[in-house]
Amino acid sequence: MRRKLAAGNWKMNGTSDALAELDAMAQASGGAEVLICPPATLIARAADRVRGAIAIGGQDCHAKASGAHTGDLSATMLKDAGASHVILGHSERRSDHDEHDEDVRAKTQAAWDAGLVAIVCVGETLTEREAQNTLDIIGGQLAGSVPDSATGHNLVVAYEPVWAIGTGKVPDTEQIGDVHDFIRARLERRFGAGVGRSVRILYGGSVKASNAAEIFDVSNVDGALVGGASLRASDFVPIIDALNASAG
Repeated sequence: MRRKLAAGNWKMNGTSDALAELDAMAQASGGAEVLICPPATLIARAADRVRGAIAIGGQDCHAKASGAHTGDLSATMLKDAGASHVILGHSERRSDHDEHDEDVRAKTQAAWDAGLVAIVCVGETLTEREAQNTLDIIGGQLAGSVPDSATGHNLVVAYEPVWAIGTGKVPDTEQIGDVHDFIRARLERRFGAGVGRSVRILYGGSVKASNAAEIFDVSNVDGALVGGASLRASDFVPIIDALNASAG
């Protein structure tokens, strides 16, 4: 059985005052794994505060272990700060920092070498969706962004349609299911049934308490990568509760 995962991406939000939100998140009961990826400035303090009650992750890492890369953080540094996961290939990194699949692949390998779980993001733009190229885009991103040594322990895939991130627009359940089933099939074909069935696939894009239960009932949706709704426990805990209920 794949353990459900509720992952929160705080993006460029949060100072030390925001750490208090972790207390209620850590108290959410149920079998789902809970992960918060705060800004890098808060990772060590967040990990110290939750003391393993929930997982803490980074939002990006460099492909190199060390070197003359001003402003960057290596996967080893994230691990040392208390992170257990790292988000890679998010659409905002792909667009704002011109990251390509080969960049994400190198970072993913670096994350694995450091002992981190990589959450590799894939997703199509609205133009690509309207051109009916969604599955071609997702397939290409999976092939290019994920190294060959993937397992259910080191890889999580997050499907985030770019046009749904922060817009309030959400694909219907059939559209989500089609993509998640496609991702599962591609993983099984490339890595074998055992590994392919063990990798968790998250949905991300305007997930909130009001639509979480419906999304979590979709085939091959193993949880969510949540943006704005993960910043406050009052918004995120109901999503965690919905995920736990879907596993019951």
